[in-house]
Amino acid sequence: MVVGAVIGFVGTGAGAQEAEVIVHRGKVVTVDAGFSVREAMAVRGGKIVLVGSNEEVLKLKGAGTQVIDLAGRMVLPGLIDSHVHSTAAMTEFDHPIPDMESVADVLKYVAARAAALGEGKWVEVRQVFITRLKEQRYPTRAELDQAAPKNPVIFATGPDASVNSLALKVSGIDRNFQVTDGGAGYLEKDEQGEPNGILRNCTRFVKVVSPLKAAKEEDYQRRWVELYKDYNAVGITAVGDRSGNAGSIARYEELLKRGELSVRVSISHHVDNLGPVADIQKRIRAVAEHPLRKENPMLRIVGIKMFLDGGMLTGSAFMREPWGVSEIYGIKDPAYKGLRFISAERLLPMVQTAVESGLQFTAHSVGDGAVHALLEAYEEVGKGRPIRQTRPCITHCNFMSKEAVEKMVELGVVADIQPAWLYLDTRTLVKQFGDARLRYFQPLRSIFMANGIAGGGSDHMQKIGSLRAINPYNPFLGMATAVTRQAKWHDKPLHLEEALSRPQAIRFYTANNAYLLFREHEVGTLEAGKFADFIVVDTDLLACPDNKIAGTQVLETWLGGKRVFKRAE
Repeated sequence: MVVGAVIGFVGTGAGAQEAEVIVHRGKVVTVDAGFSVREAMAVRGGKIVLVGSNEEVLKLKGAGTQVIDLAGRMVLPGLIDSHVHSTAAMTEFDHPIPDMESVADVLKYVAARAAALGEGKWVEVRQVFITRLKEQRYPTRAELDQAAPKNPVIFATGPDASVNSLALKVSGIDRNFQVTDGGAGYLEKDEQGEPNGILRNCTRFVKVVSPLKAAKEEDYQRRWVELYKDYNAVGITAVGDRSGNAGSIARYEELLKRGELSVRVSISHHVDNLGPVADIQKRIRAVAEHPLRKENPMLRIVGIKMFLDGGMLTGSAFMREPWGVSEIYGIKDPAYKGLRFISAERLLPMVQTAVESGLQFTAHSVGDGAVHALLEAYEEVGKGRPIRQTRPCITHCNFMSKEAVEKMVELGVVADIQPAWLYLDTRTLVKQFGDARLRYFQPLRSIFMANGIAGGGSDHMQKIGSLRAINPYNPFLGMATAVTRQAKWHDKPLHLEEALSRPQAIRFYTANNAYLLFREHEVGTLEAGKFADFIVVDTDLLACPDNKIAGTQVLETWLGGKRVFKRAE
């Protein structure tokens, strides 16, 4: 790292005007190209005007300057989460949902909800992943029947689910069920050929009538604001919404209009992959014409998002080699490789239309089969026109290979990766696949050393609370995991050769994500001319012991030169 030089301009004219805010006597980590560390920083008009030594920066002090003595504490650029879903704020709008760490916890919750709702009402359990349950398996059809014999029950994890007998009956799903809408999916069956309750990418056929109370628009707005304040409390000043739609976009616009949007938002607009390709291309082009495609420092649409495969948390990620027979995931077929949702001949024109429209294309791609399939599409489209400037992305990008890393860098493809999955799910993945097959699981160091761009995200889906959320969005947990590769419930690091250095881990949640979300000219580093998005933390992340990284507390969060969070003393 570089220490001591000045970033900015000090002299006559505009550069000599007094600062509105000065922070000094600290460790200001700029995350610039040289990862330089300074002592002080000056802010005016919502932007950084100077970063340098205490003496240099304090020359911009005036009668009205707010001067903050950092007393040696560290300042970082505002942290960025590459992948969230603001709808997570509504999870507990109807009722509190307990943490569920075992099948017994799930069944207890199901029984309690059935009793509270009354006979015939749907009981829903969503995004409680089997990899994170003590037993590492789905609750069975029989167990769900016993917990709620007179209520249809769905235990849904993304596109996959386990359901009880009544849920199958009211949905018209029996041994003769066939997928007829052109999408992927099938039923797992028992030895007699009857559905065993596990549905692969078929939750769309389950006829859930939700008993949850309906939220009004003011409820959405209130809870979204509450969520953003909690993001600020862990240092997050910008996010990528990786599945926006017309409703959420309108809500963002309203909150921005009212001055209640305390994070910068870059949106990947969801586009469904079912139906005629021409219709899908039309929808992609419509996204490109949206007014929010224009430059906007707080809110803009950057691209589109699709789903290419299932999940590693549910047993449907599309792999290059078979998953293997599994009690954990309920897999009976030894040749099963997971599910690919978009064929090559359909995927190619979708990617091409996005690139032609100047949109970033990204797709949920968890398994190495999906990752390679998306890279193949990017490479093919790239033969006819440059694609690098649209920053084609792979979302999740968990299972990779040496070849995939090389191709990603060659094509200018970026990756949106969730380290908390390594932290929470390694125990189950090692049990299922073995250590050797996980050599290129989230290969962060390989990507960094090859000069690729990967950014850290959470895929926050449910609940407010940075550590209780599904998935946790505390970025310091993500940094700690990226640095140590140490997982919960697992006795050794997962391929420590893929661990990041401290500077790389910080860049992972700042400058790299700014690039992923097309904001590198605005935020992501602490340099003159950029917005004054920064945080003050209680821990020296460059020098503290590994076991102190995850517990880092944010003391203050600033967005555009305005303090949006201050920890109570």
